[in-house]
Amino acid sequence: MIPKCPKCQSEYVYEDGELYICPECGYEFSKEAKEEGGLVVKDAHGNILKDGDSVVVIKDLKVKGASSSLKVGTKVKNIRLCEGDHNIDCKIPGFGAMKLKSEFVKKA
Repeated sequence: MIPKCPKCQSEYVYEDGELYICPECGYEFSKEAKEEGGLVVKDAHGNILKDGDSVVVIKDLKVKGASSSLKVGTKVKNIRLCEGDHNIDCKIPGFGAMKLKSEFVKKA
């Protein structure tokens, strides 16, 4: 039995090799992750991220409330994964605690 999408709860999920794919929201999740019940977060290149990983920002990002932006190449250590649109929780030197979208980082 194919599970519902964990992101949008769509029942139109289909199997593609080792992944389940939701055609409605585009979310991809592995069969193993569904069996474990864990959260699967991928970086901009499709690498699976885990708590404690280090990532590098791949695009200049504007930060609300800050006078400067987060520059390309900024390394972020010891990330924590969380649910939601901004699915990486981290501390960035010079900016403090913030949340990032996984689509703007790559695994270091």
